[in-house]
Amino acid sequence: MLIGEVSRRSGVSARMLRHYESLGLVRPSGRTGSGYREYSAEDIRRIFHIESLRSLGLSLREIGRALDDPGFTPSTLVGDLIRQTRDRIAAETELLTQLRRIHAADPVGWEDVLQIVALLQALGSKSADARQRAVLSAGDEVPVEALVEAALSETEPNVAGALRWALARSDDSAQALLAEGLSSPLAAVRERAVQALVEMPGDEATAQLRDALANPDAVVRGHAALALGTRGVADTVPALIDMIMEGRNDTDAADALSVLASDTATADQIATRLVDHLADDTTKAPARGRLTQALADIPGTTASRALVELSHDEDRAVALTAAHLLRLRNAR
Repeated sequence: MLIGEVSRRSGVSARMLRHYESLGLVRPSGRTGSGYREYSAEDIRRIFHIESLRSLGLSLREIGRALDDPGFTPSTLVGDLIRQTRDRIAAETELLTQLRRIHAADPVGWEDVLQIVALLQALGSKSADARQRAVLSAGDEVPVEALVEAALSETEPNVAGALRWALARSDDSAQALLAEGLSSPLAAVRERAVQALVEMPGDEATAQLRDALANPDAVVRGHAALALGTRGVADTVPALIDMIMEGRNDTDAADALSVLASDTATADQIATRLVDHLADDTTKAPARGRLTQALADIPGTTASRALVELSHDEDRAVALTAAHLLRLRNAR
């Protein structure tokens, strides 16, 4: 078979076939009487083998070794190809992400594009000061997606605070992106996500925090409960009392309960729940002490009656705490 027909059947150009021949990858088995290259069925099969290996990303030199070296083992080479491909995909994905962010910023001209690129590079700087300056000076130029990604990965407290400040002034799309961070497999990312949501105003952020009350991560639930409590969301009462029971940010949880207790009906609900836990035989002494202390800023007769009874409690620490709180209450 002549080179033109081989080219048509294989899809490999005549020029490339000559290049393969110059490298010794495939040599026509014969020549016609006129001196034209003539390929045998075995030659054509080798061409297809070369093309198959090229499709895996092997270089022509590596293909030559694979086809001609009897001792060649492909496992190491294939492993290298896997690593190279992963690196290439990661780089291409990062580039695609950056291009999407630039596109989302809707730049008017190349000056805008260059400014956005500079800000994105600054956000990825190894210098915490550079990252913080980029956030504080960016205004609306940095795409929200980039701010969220930076906030979820930032470990420096000052930079993290600046990022949360910027997100609180961004559009509503940030809240949905942060909510996705609440399901991250990394605990630190989940905590950063809820901390950012806590500082965001509006009904959408409140709704996301309500959903976070059911999060399996106790730290996420705690941050959400404290924030919602200070926003006057009565649904957080059980979560806040659980925090007091467990000794997790119990002082902050008690403060949030006192905010919610400004509503009379909610105050009675809180006092009743606290008393129920105090009366539970399974509640341990440290928790009973914290629950008693939490009654301090809960107004109403239910809390007052509970403190009177607790002032005679068998647990001396609880009794003393209740008696002290009663004196303070009566002195108001």
